[in-house]
Amino acid sequence: MALTVLLIILIVIALILFFTNIRIVPQAHAYVIEHLGKYKTTWQAGLHVKTPFIERVAKIISLKEQVLDFPPQPVITKDNVTMQIDSVVFMKVFDPRLYTYGVENPIAGLQNLSATTLRNIIGDMELDQTLTSREIINGKMQTTLDEATDPWGIKVTRVEIKNIQPPKEIEEVMTKQMRAERERRQTVLEAQAHQEAVVSRAEGDKKAKILAAEAERDSQIALAEGRAKSIRMVYDAEAQGIKSLNEVGVSEEVLRLRGIEALKDVADGRATKIFLPSDITNLASTLGVVGETLGIGDATPIDRTKKKAPTAPKDPCIRPGVSSAATLGAEAANRAIQDELRDGEKKEDDI
Repeated sequence: MALTVLLIILIVIALILFFTNIRIVPQAHAYVIEHLGKYKTTWQAGLHVKTPFIERVAKIISLKEQVLDFPPQPVITKDNVTMQIDSVVFMKVFDPRLYTYGVENPIAGLQNLSATTLRNIIGDMELDQTLTSREIINGKMQTTLDEATDPWGIKVTRVEIKNIQPPKEIEEVMTKQMRAERERRQTVLEAQAHQEAVVSRAEGDKKAKILAAEAERDSQIALAEGRAKSIRMVYDAEAQGIKSLNEVGVSEEVLRLRGIEALKDVADGRATKIFLPSDITNLASTLGVVGETLGIGDATPIDRTKKKAPTAPKDPCIRPGVSSAATLGAEAANRAIQDELRDGEKKEDDI
């Protein structure tokens, strides 16, 4: 009976020891196992059983990528400006054994290494270059930290400069510089806008003057062509009249009669000079008629009043208030041409 109880107790103890030494490693984790104080193996995700009292789990390590936000570090630039720089380091463990036995405190070592590396990089750069070269700083820090942490089983995947805080006096100077730069850009933009407006206005005036000159030129050409056409038509009509007279075969008596009628028009009481034909024989036969026509021998004084100019007949197509501006303009141009023709005829009559 006592032996049975002892056996049962041993079985229970064995079961307790077995179940208490079963380990389930979660995904993205690793267990470092020591055998009698010496590194034995690394358990990956899954079910594992360790030997009681001989093996132990030395360290549980997460294989996920970790984000380490280190506090701001004071750094000095090449031009002796002290500023605070806050950086963020992204890392993950690629070798649990090296991470466990490579360094006493890997996170603290990485933080100190990040601070010294940042000071070395910023120390070779000036203030303006530091503010505009974040990508360069990130790349240099990642390369340096990754190489330095390989013996620790750490892989530095990325480094980011989260914030750069210069001194207050530097911030005030930068604010004034930024304000001056914006005012300069505003002045330049206003000057460019004014220049474009002046150029556009000048180009508009130029085009307007060119169009006005072309319109005046076309108007003058049209008036000249109309005047030339009207004069040509008058001379063509006169030539056609002479040609018709030649074709009819006018007798000498008719021509003489036309000459007397012309003399009558000349001697209308206003002429001061009279041109007589040189044919004395014919003149003697028509002297009486000429004397009657010219009024020679009477006391009739010469009429020196200005002869009324004939008025152009009114165009029946022109209706005030109904006709268009183009029609009125054409009628005015026609009237001006007729006035010029009458003036030319008057000058020829005076001569």
